[in-house]
Amino acid sequence: MLYYLFRFLDDFGIPGSHLWGYISFRALLALILSLVISAWFGERFIKYLKGKQITETQRDSKIDPFGINKIGVPSMGGVIIIVALLVPVLLLGRMRNIYLILMIITTVWLGFLGGVDDYIKIFRHNKEGLPGRFKIVGQVSIGLIVGLILWSSPDAKINENITINRTADKEIVVKHRAEATKSLQTTIPFVKGHNLDYARIMSFCGKYKTAAGWILFVVMTIFVVTAVSNGANLNDGMDGMCAGISAIIGVVLGIFAYVSSHIQFAAYLNIMYIPGSQELVVFLSAFVGALVGFLWYNAYPAQVFMGDTGSLMIGGVIGVCAIIIHKELMLPILCGIFFVESLSVIIQVWYAKKGNRRGVKQRVFKRTPLHDTFRTRNEQLDPEAKYVFKGPKSVVHESKITIRFWIVTIILAALTIITLKIR
Repeated sequence: MLYYLFRFLDDFGIPGSHLWGYISFRALLALILSLVISAWFGERFIKYLKGKQITETQRDSKIDPFGINKIGVPSMGGVIIIVALLVPVLLLGRMRNIYLILMIITTVWLGFLGGVDDYIKIFRHNKEGLPGRFKIVGQVSIGLIVGLILWSSPDAKINENITINRTADKEIVVKHRAEATKSLQTTIPFVKGHNLDYARIMSFCGKYKTAAGWILFVVMTIFVVTAVSNGANLNDGMDGMCAGISAIIGVVLGIFAYVSSHIQFAAYLNIMYIPGSQELVVFLSAFVGALVGFLWYNAYPAQVFMGDTGSLMIGGVIGVCAIIIHKELMLPILCGIFFVESLSVIIQVWYAKKGNRRGVKQRVFKRTPLHDTFRTRNEQLDPEAKYVFKGPKSVVHESKITIRFWIVTIILAALTIITLKIR
């Protein structure tokens, strides 16, 4: 909103109003504003949650080896993140941008879905929350909406990169097509040219390969949004872990969005140029600011939990953003922690069911998601079950586990950026 106001004032030569045309100015302003809002609104919202007894009822000292009791800590803190994210975006973003609109829809949609889950857990005292099938339907639905809009919208276009190979006496030359077009190209790491074409994958469909490629793209969008959203949800089990990891991921996606929107940087890195993706920088700056501000209250010992209201939304935002900037195939590296956490649950369930069919109690990890393995004492294990991996002999405090997972994510983030130059 303010963007359009100051752009209007710039037509009359009002001093300073031209600053709103710079993406760096609006992005930094969004970062600062989201930090201030999350800090100011967070304190008041936590007091409100405590006053209404909207608190955590499931965690207790029986699980934590250090006897930390978390009953009574307010939940649904994801509302703080959503408010601190949306207010700067609505004020500073260019609201006609199709990518920004998709990010706002994703935030509200998955925030509402997670809010319903938290409501059932807290107010109806049902620890299972919203049935899993309804969560999946909600995640698949937003993935389908995003995929179809990117397919059909005339504003969702890219300028494909064209590379002229190096010769004996000439350097490599990187250019972009003169006109932006609809494309099924996506960036793939560790491959020369960095591009993978969904239409080429579906080439066995003959003359229908382009249509089949778009169908594959929509399916991939649904899968990515659902997988990352669930991964973030599973990762949200320790104070500050999900918020800190997601902030690091948000910084990397912001860098990708910026270089993809800048034709010179895109040409230098030999990646596709995506007109309009600069507005994602504003969104992601507010996203990172909201998460860092939330950490003020969520860092150990937590004064508030984000709940599914926050975790489902965070994962969905990361997945949709990666899809928009054509970097979804880099998520297994960038979101490596989310991936491993999800995989640990899948492996645990599969291995346990396999043993049950043979009448044997067996587990791979002490507990899942994986981060819980490192804070579970051997005395807490089922004596009748056989475990493949018991982790360290001594338990690790959750604050140390959180910091170490942050460090691993920083390493993965650096590796993800480096892949742009590894061919």
